[in-house]
Amino acid sequence: MAKPFRTETDALGEVAVPADALWGASTQRALVNFPVSGRRFPFSFIRALALTKRAAAEANGDLALLDKRLASAIAQAAAEVADSKHNDQFPLDIFQTGSGTSTNMNANEVIANLANLRLGGKPGKWEPVHPNDHVNKGQSSNDVIPSSLHVAAAEEINGRLIPALNVLQKSLGAKARQFHKIPKIGRTHLMDALPLSLGQEFSGWARQVEKCISYLRGAMPFLLEIAIGGTAVGTGAGTHPKFATAICGRLKDWLNLEFRPAANYFEALASRGPCVQASGALSSCATTLARIADDIRLLASGPRLGLGELVLPTLQPGSSMMPGKVNPVMPEMICQVGSQVIANNTAVTVAALGGHLELNTQLPVMASNLLESIDILSNAATLFSEKCIEGIAANETRCRENIESSLALATTLVPKIGYDKASEVAKEAARTGKNIREIAREQKIASDEELNELLDVEKLIRRK
Repeated sequence: MAKPFRTETDALGEVAVPADALWGASTQRALVNFPVSGRRFPFSFIRALALTKRAAAEANGDLALLDKRLASAIAQAAAEVADSKHNDQFPLDIFQTGSGTSTNMNANEVIANLANLRLGGKPGKWEPVHPNDHVNKGQSSNDVIPSSLHVAAAEEINGRLIPALNVLQKSLGAKARQFHKIPKIGRTHLMDALPLSLGQEFSGWARQVEKCISYLRGAMPFLLEIAIGGTAVGTGAGTHPKFATAICGRLKDWLNLEFRPAANYFEALASRGPCVQASGALSSCATTLARIADDIRLLASGPRLGLGELVLPTLQPGSSMMPGKVNPVMPEMICQVGSQVIANNTAVTVAALGGHLELNTQLPVMASNLLESIDILSNAATLFSEKCIEGIAANETRCRENIESSLALATTLVPKIGYDKASEVAKEAARTGKNIREIAREQKIASDEELNELLDVEKLIRRK
């Protein structure tokens, strides 16, 4: 049976719209024009867009620019969208008009129809609420879309990613304290180096994550400055002087974030510098987490013929062919997320070059990549902490065996016999397969008591 349609008319003529759709002609045209990828705006963006529309309706009502009854109906409808009650009504592809006008109109039409239904109207009739005249009042896609992107990114970074990284940092810090007395061999250039403690190694990772949080916090003030009020080209044509401040005040109350109108609307519409900065911070986080994950899976390699100094939680079988094989699946997941976020950062950076003069025209693809990075990093950091870091155990026996057999301990003899002689000891140990202590004893370099002092691993790792 054919799906029923209703006929709507816009400036370009008649459009057949599914009878049960809350969107209208503008959305329908875009749906037909851009069947590119099947990728839609993430809900975090739709939520931010709806919150911006709600704030605009309330501000227009308070400023006596919009009938209070209409303003209230629009605000309630926008709140429903923000509460994820109508996600299926936002079907448009990310790859669309570069200003995001299609998705802005999608929101205007859905909210207008919901408001009209609340007021006794019918879908597609645009009475008494009109998507352009009322829902979009005082706005342009050119300021609403970048504003919504900033709102979404700031809310997701503050509410999801930073808390997830805080948990991961604390998990790594707890392991640093748990393992602080376990000595192990250090490695530089993937070659044996001086000893350190396993706790010291974990403390370095904990600090790296702590710095990632600082990078993200550094990007937040620029995201909190939004373009709303600039309208089409930055002059603010068609809007009230108090409109932007009123919107920012509401967003601040709802999200507990210090949003403020842009200091210069011409910059805010044309440049996406804050998004590039935030994406760069995300890329730095991704690089850090992938680096830590790679180190962990290297230290856990084996379990018998690798380094084998860490034991990871057993989560699932590792091979469809080799019985008993268990792979470091959580570190591998983190590394893949890192690759994706770094790629997304490239897309965001290139998209920031898009557009000319008064407007960037690659906003949708920038929003998609930036918000995906925040989303997957938030999820990955949480899973990495819960399913990997918290369950890691140390193979103390292997750690001590690796130290004793390391040629790098020849370094501890340098103050006693000099670099050249210590090098000869290391070469002899490598040739014979003996350890440094054994060769030093054979060559009568020092007494057993003095060797114990020189080769005191605990003393070495206690140094700052």
